[in-house]
Amino acid sequence: MNYDLNKTQTILKDEAHRFLAKECPSDFVREMAEDETGYSKELWQKMAELDWMGVLIPEQYDGIGGNFLDLTVLLSEMGYSCLPGPFFSCVVLGGLTILEAGSDSQKTDVLPALSRGEQILSLAWVEQDGTYVPGGIKLAAILNGEEYILNGTKLFVPYAHVADTFICVARTGQTLEDKNAGLTLFLVNAKQQGIHIETLITMAGDRQCEVIFEDVHVSKDNILGQLDQGWPVLKKVLQMSAVAKCAEMIGGAQRTMDMAIPYVKGREQFGRPVGAFQAIQHHCANMLTYADTIKFMTYQAAWRISEGLPFEKEASMCKAWGSESYRKLVALAHQVIGGMGFMEEYDLQLYFKQAKAAEQMLGDADFHRELVAKEIGL
Repeated sequence: MNYDLNKTQTILKDEAHRFLAKECPSDFVREMAEDETGYSKELWQKMAELDWMGVLIPEQYDGIGGNFLDLTVLLSEMGYSCLPGPFFSCVVLGGLTILEAGSDSQKTDVLPALSRGEQILSLAWVEQDGTYVPGGIKLAAILNGEEYILNGTKLFVPYAHVADTFICVARTGQTLEDKNAGLTLFLVNAKQQGIHIETLITMAGDRQCEVIFEDVHVSKDNILGQLDQGWPVLKKVLQMSAVAKCAEMIGGAQRTMDMAIPYVKGREQFGRPVGAFQAIQHHCANMLTYADTIKFMTYQAAWRISEGLPFEKEASMCKAWGSESYRKLVALAHQVIGGMGFMEEYDLQLYFKQAKAAEQMLGDADFHRELVAKEIGL
């Protein structure tokens, strides 16, 4: 593949970089970490006016009809600025699920509003055991006439407290023997009776929530895709989302490099720049290696998704490598910058928190290494 961006992607990258440099400085990131909602409605609307919410949405649903590589470029710039807010949960986790499984009428109802920034989605799938496998899903959906009644608890639902609609993964099958079957995706009004939301405290300052479903009534018409066949859709969406999370790492890694390299060139000790010392040079060389491999592996996986090629192995390779490499890169930046880098006032700590959260989200390195092993027949 050609790793160069095309003209449209270059324009998107440059415009996003300028926009976020102005609208999302580090002080804003800190402010949103303390804000009750965790995002700015004003900034959200500005992003919608730039058509960012509609980057993957076809033109017939008021989107711009971009591909996954376009999304990768955009997420990279968001990672560079440590952008807070529900973009990932709404556009990536939610939007991809609707695109993969939604009927024409469901897409017509949801996607135009999402593209305009008027609809915030969130995907609710993780439960108490914290796994990313179908056997971990216990929330029950029991058929009662023409509707289902949902009971159970979901954890780490991103930005659930501001969501308008949940995509809830529930167990509709009558047996747990085949844990890959019996799962169904439901569109659920996040404001309806029986839903209780509690925001969790997180290291990164993002908004992860516990959502309790207590006798929540959902119409049959709100099923996404086919009854009992939700796992193949969810699996594909989570794999694509893992690549999207790595796209954020690209930007965060570059921003970390942009802080560390000028510092070691300008900071002097013992009469010369600290970058002249071999140990520091080796750290910086490793940082560049981590940054470039995250970038090239992510773009390889994203290109395969955009071209409609099999991407499962590449997606897991990308997330397994990126999960550890981004964290190691930021840790090395702390080493070369020294004690100042650990201060709350210095921006590097924002990226350490981002790296640690990204490492765990959508499966850590060990989880994805196991998936790679399965893909090669082990």
